[in-house]
Amino acid sequence: MRWPIITLTGPRQSGKTTLCRAVFPQLPWVSLEAPDVRARALADPRGFLSEYREGAILDEIQRVPELPSYLQGEVDSDPRPLRFVLTGSQNLNLMQAVTQSLAGRTALFTLLPFSCEELAGAGLRPPTLDEALFSGGYPRIHAEKMPPREWLSAYVGTYLERDVRQVLRIGDLQRFQSFLGLAAGRTAGLLNLTSLGSDAGIDHKTAKAWLTAMEAGYLLTQLRPYATNLGKRWTRAPKLHFLDAGLLCYLLGISEPSQLRNHPLRGAIFESWVAAELTKYHVHRGMMPDLYHRREATGTEVDLVHEVAAATTAIEVKSGMTVVPEYTRSLDIFLRSRQAAAPRPAQVNGVLVYGGDQALSLSGTRVLPWFRIHEALP
Repeated sequence: MRWPIITLTGPRQSGKTTLCRAVFPQLPWVSLEAPDVRARALADPRGFLSEYREGAILDEIQRVPELPSYLQGEVDSDPRPLRFVLTGSQNLNLMQAVTQSLAGRTALFTLLPFSCEELAGAGLRPPTLDEALFSGGYPRIHAEKMPPREWLSAYVGTYLERDVRQVLRIGDLQRFQSFLGLAAGRTAGLLNLTSLGSDAGIDHKTAKAWLTAMEAGYLLTQLRPYATNLGKRWTRAPKLHFLDAGLLCYLLGISEPSQLRNHPLRGAIFESWVAAELTKYHVHRGMMPDLYHRREATGTEVDLVHEVAAATTAIEVKSGMTVVPEYTRSLDIFLRSRQAAAPRPAQVNGVLVYGGDQALSLSGTRVLPWFRIHEALP
């Protein structure tokens, strides 16, 4: 890699610092969260950078938003590759500073919490789907075997509320906490800002701003509708998905994995988990997560659509442990329509991800158990 700077973003506690210190042991680590270090960098940025002529890992760079402007001159005069590694959690502040000052000088990467595939590779994957949903993917929960609800309670209080409120300057904490819970209850659903804002006691513009900040902080994502000429009427609203099922369960008040067995939102939680896993599959490989959803006005729906080049993969998600023919009904309709409309030679695939443990085939559709979700894409 020839970039003089690498910028790594992601939510708090996703392992950015640990990863950077492991990959770049030759670089000194400097945390800009520390008040004395931050004060020095703010007061004399040139003098601060002069202490690290050979490079450094600058952690939480968004805490000193002016520093990238001084880094620009530093790397222009000495463009050695991999001199500086920047990390940050508040994407709105960080990306504004980076894109304005370091365009063409830095490679951008994102680190989300562990995927199921990564946990399995480390021997840490939970044995059941409900335990996987409940624990989520934040590294400390698994590496230190911490009770998920206990850790997530501290995480929400010390990081999420502080960071998001800091960006948005929210004064009414109770109303924001209510908004978090209401947004969690709408995961895997079509986004209606007016309804969400009304239920939270805020207007739709405020609801949009709060969701944008949560998305910029890598807490959730909005999947756009899959737009083609397949039919004339289809839903144009985005679909909301939280990016960590453990955090989602915490916000929904789920206190143990057994509650998920008969929870009314179990299917929605699992669908968001699948969407998050596929998002991680892409971003951890340095790719854009080109995922969509599709819902016809007639009610026919495909949970996830992935399209790259001439290949389209439609994915249906079912949390049940037994595969029944009804699971692929909407998928079959979509695939027939897409195959008829696609230019030749197009590749159109159907995948069903379910809560069981056997891989099989049903009417030409690949059926994958939840722990093999990483095999869903070509």
